[in-house]
Amino acid sequence: MKRLVRLLLLTAVCLSLAVIPVSADDMKPGKGIKVEPARATWNTGFFQEALVRKALTELGYKVKAPKDLQNPIFYKSVALGDVDYWTNGWFPNHDSQLPKGFYDDAGVYGYVVKAGGLQGYLVSKDAVEKFGIKSLDDFKRPEVMEAFDKNGDGKADLTACPPGWGCENVIAHHMKVYGLDDYINPVKASYEAGMASALGDFKGGKPIFFYTWAPNWTIFKLKPGKDVMWINVPEIMPKDSQKSAVDRMTVSGVEGAVSDPIKLGFVVSDIRIVANKKFVEKNPAVKKFFEVFTLPLADINAQNARMNAGEKSEKDIQKHVDEWIARNTDKWNGWLTEARNAAK
Repeated sequence: MKRLVRLLLLTAVCLSLAVIPVSADDMKPGKGIKVEPARATWNTGFFQEALVRKALTELGYKVKAPKDLQNPIFYKSVALGDVDYWTNGWFPNHDSQLPKGFYDDAGVYGYVVKAGGLQGYLVSKDAVEKFGIKSLDDFKRPEVMEAFDKNGDGKADLTACPPGWGCENVIAHHMKVYGLDDYINPVKASYEAGMASALGDFKGGKPIFFYTWAPNWTIFKLKPGKDVMWINVPEIMPKDSQKSAVDRMTVSGVEGAVSDPIKLGFVVSDIRIVANKKFVEKNPAVKKFFEVFTLPLADINAQNARMNAGEKSEKDIQKHVDEWIARNTDKWNGWLTEARNAAK
């Protein structure tokens, strides 16, 4: 009997020793593998990038600091394999910026936020009511142009998008097809600086006119329905790259819109992770994490508002990441478990 007990104990010890190395490897399937991430130039996308970087680090990957790239440069770089991924793909909004043959070498994975990329034009509510503004066409009226003319060139000034952003192309399209070039001046300076100026004007009682998107701090500081209103484009006239999703350019139930439904003129986009195919194929744990990772739009908005309030250093963003993980531990650990299982 004693011999049998000793044998069973010895067997149990051997089994436990045999399991330990396998379990350790399973915890770090990316051990020793270097990863080159990229990041968009708009800081409202930094939060999800930092969360994914944190996850890959926990999976054992040696993840470098992200390269901040403009959209067209990123899409070329990821197809060539110069960078491995980013979390800032907006589709179909970015379709027109993809190089030829893009999907031969790169792919789109998961949904950071499905149908979360709301975009459009907003005007201060007081000005909407004073001038009866319903759409971009109203900016052809002399009294409206004069009210929104900041630089004295006779045109209404629109806080627009910097060069290289997907929205810049769509705004340029709108100026052309609606005949607005002589009436509206899209200001393409730094978006953050432009919106800071617009916020200052609003607080000073001046009318404001700007493009924005969600998730974004702007609609925390300037609340649709209370401070500002979403306005229409005159009619839906999509770019070629928008035609496949034309039904997503008119939206119902938008809070703070001048009409319901409202013709936004932009496709409501899915925010997705974009990665080099070879990188993903060689790293099934990464692929699985990309597929299951998702964020509530409200959480991104809340983090963006904290950045706008001054918490925007890399240290601050890492703090936001750690706090989010602490509030969502079960979900986070579940994603990591799925990723590790995919690598077995």
